[in-house]
Amino acid sequence: MLRMFSRTENIGFQFFAYVIITVIAFFALLPFLLLVTGSITGENEIVRRGYTLFPNEISFESYKIIFEHPQEILQAYLVTITVTLAGTLSALFLTSMTAYVLARRDFKYRNFFALFFFFTSMFYAPLVANYIYTVNVLGLKNNPLVYLISGLLSPWYVLIMRNFIKTLPDELIEAAKIDGANDVFIYARVILPLLTPALATVGLFVALGYWNDWSTTMLYIDVPKYYSLQYYLYRIINSQKAIERMIAMGGSAIPPALPTQAIKMAMAVVTVGPIIFLYPFLQRYFVQGLTVGAVKG
Repeated sequence: MLRMFSRTENIGFQFFAYVIITVIAFFALLPFLLLVTGSITGENEIVRRGYTLFPNEISFESYKIIFEHPQEILQAYLVTITVTLAGTLSALFLTSMTAYVLARRDFKYRNFFALFFFFTSMFYAPLVANYIYTVNVLGLKNNPLVYLISGLLSPWYVLIMRNFIKTLPDELIEAAKIDGANDVFIYARVILPLLTPALATVGLFVALGYWNDWSTTMLYIDVPKYYSLQYYLYRIINSQKAIERMIAMGGSAIPPALPTQAIKMAMAVVTVGPIIFLYPFLQRYFVQGLTVGAVKG
């Protein structure tokens, strides 16, 4: 009887939990659904009724305008994807390697450098000083490498990764040393395979940072072929002339009622779509990564 009651109670709890999660998921997806439906809604209906989930007038004019001359947007995609992949891999390598050194108990100055990282995370370089240093000292004006510098090493991610490494048993490193392994071998073959949850979580945040970065292009890039996707979206949304130029390059006449609102929504869909596909691949590691350092093993 007790077992039956417990089973019934468990089923009721699961049903209630699923209902709550479904409601929360719906409200979380609602803005994105409005974004998608707004991108295929006619301009006149948006002006008249606003954004709705069930538009009466379906129009793909905004997507037609965006992809009528796709060379610029494809080039922006190539720049952003390349920067995101290269930046994320480089940032994960430097972050995990730095965190491993700071987590080693036999490293004499680990507390000093940890304090140094924490202290620098509380302050940010002034914009003017950062611009002068990047342009005059590093010489990265109109250089694609400037994209990598922006998110290459974050003190906050280093501290998170260090706390995760501290949860690993010290006996792993001691056993590897007894077998004659050096520090590079221990990092690459022992520690790194165990960092999958932390690498997945930090890597996702780093990739989002690179993907959503538009200010770096605005400050340091003047060459159109190096424009990032987000900056390209920024120009489309904030410049009526850019929209008219896209139509003129396609050989079409500028319509009297240009679908500017629908184009904003369509550009947002085109921009945010690819990055969404990262979540299903990293989901199984995400919960483990978010709880790094919560339980010390």
